[in-house]
Amino acid sequence: MEKQAARDDYGHVKEDLQLLREDLAALTKSVADGQKSNANNLKDEISREAHAVFDNLRKRGDAALTRATKAGSQTVDNVEGKIGERPFLSIILMFLAGIIVGKMLDR
Repeated sequence: MEKQAARDDYGHVKEDLQLLREDLAALTKSVADGQKSNANNLKDEISREAHAVFDNLRKRGDAALTRATKAGSQTVDNVEGKIGERPFLSIILMFLAGIIVGKMLDR
């Protein structure tokens, strides 16, 4: 009878261990799925933030380019105005500048 009780106890322990293995496998799978979900959420959040930063930089770059274009256009207009006011003086100055640059490049 004692042997039968020991066999029954062994059978119960064996069943409990099998249930424990199944529970551990289910828990491991659940944790892994949760981590995958968290990783995907984090990836999506980082992607959204990166796009927002990129859009902000693009807007700032476009604004800087617009300002630079306007400043360049104003400078060209000013130079054209000065040349239009004194065309003969402008030709002489450009001639002298060409001579100076030519002499510097000869060295």
